[in-house]
Amino acid sequence: MDVTIVVPCYRSRETLPILLERIQVVLGADDSPVSRYEVILVVDGSPDDTASVALDLQRRMPHVRVLTLRRNYGQHNALLAGILRGRYPVTVTMDDDLQHRPEALAAMLAPLEDSAVDLVYGIAADEEHGVLRSLASRTVKLSLAASGVPNARDVSALRAFRTELREGFEHVADPFASVDVMLSWATSGVRRVDVPMDKRVHGRSSYSLRALVRHAFSMVTGYSAVPLKFVTWLGMVCALLGAVLLVRVLVGFLTGSTTVAGFTTLASMIALFSGAQMLSIGILGEYVGRMHFRSMQRPPFLVRTDSHGDGQHQVSESRERA
Repeated sequence: MDVTIVVPCYRSRETLPILLERIQVVLGADDSPVSRYEVILVVDGSPDDTASVALDLQRRMPHVRVLTLRRNYGQHNALLAGILRGRYPVTVTMDDDLQHRPEALAAMLAPLEDSAVDLVYGIAADEEHGVLRSLASRTVKLSLAASGVPNARDVSALRAFRTELREGFEHVADPFASVDVMLSWATSGVRRVDVPMDKRVHGRSSYSLRALVRHAFSMVTGYSAVPLKFVTWLGMVCALLGAVLLVRVLVGFLTGSTTVAGFTTLASMIALFSGAQMLSIGILGEYVGRMHFRSMQRPPFLVRTDSHGDGQHQVSESRERA
C-alpha cells in the first residue's frame, strides 16, 4: 500500500522526534505492508516551538511534510487540513502523544485488503484513561451515535481509511468539523481492530473533561436533530401535565373541595412551563447561533505554510468546488 499518515500537532515538541523515528523504522522494515508513504504533520497553532521541531524533522526526513495553521483550530479541523492534502490511496490518522503505536499500523492496514472495507478504527485493548475521562469519552461516542454514526461505539482517533472517502466531505467549510461524522457520510464498510495503546508520557492532553463534554454537545447540535426532537417531546409532556392539572382544578372547583384560589397549582404550573420554555429557547438558540456562524462562512482551517505547495490556493480550490 501507499499510505499518507496525518498527525495533528499541539505542544508535541518532545514526542514528535520519537514518533517519526518509530514510524520510519516500522514502515522501512522489509516486512512492512507499505511501499511508499508520507507523514503530514499539521501544526495546529501550537504556542511552543513544535513548528520548528516539525520543520527540522522535515529537513532530515524525506517522507515528512509540514503544514502550519495560522491559529489553533482544533484537532478535527487540523486533521481535515491534512486529509485534504494527502497524496496516497490510504490515509492513516494518529495522535502526536505516543499513545498510538506505529507498530500497530500493519494490523490497521490489513482489513483494507478486503475491498468491502473502507474504514478501520484502532480500539484500545485496555482502557488507558481515568474514570472521568473515560466517562467523557463515552459521552462523546453517545453524541456521535445521536449524530447518525452507526459505529459510534468503535470510533477512535486512530483511523485508517481509503483516501477517496474524502470526496464525500471535501466541500465542507464548517468550523465545527467532525472527521468521524463526515466519514460516516461516505461509507458503511467499517471494521474495528483491537490494538495496544500506551499512556501519555509527556505533557497533558488538551482534551479535558470540560472540552470533551463541549465537543459532544457541539456534535449533537451540529450534526443531528436530536435536541429539536427532545424539545418536541418535552412540549408534549408539558402539555399533557398541563391538561391533567387543568382537569384536577376543574374537578376540585365543581365538587367544592377547592377553598383557596389555587395558588399552589398556579405557581407549580408557572414554574413547570417557564422552565420548559427556557430550556427550549436555549436549545433553539444554539441552533440559531450555529446557523449564524455558518452563514459567515468561517473556514475550518487556514494554512500558513505548506512545504509541498501553495496551501492557500488548495483551500480556495476546495471551497470553489463546494
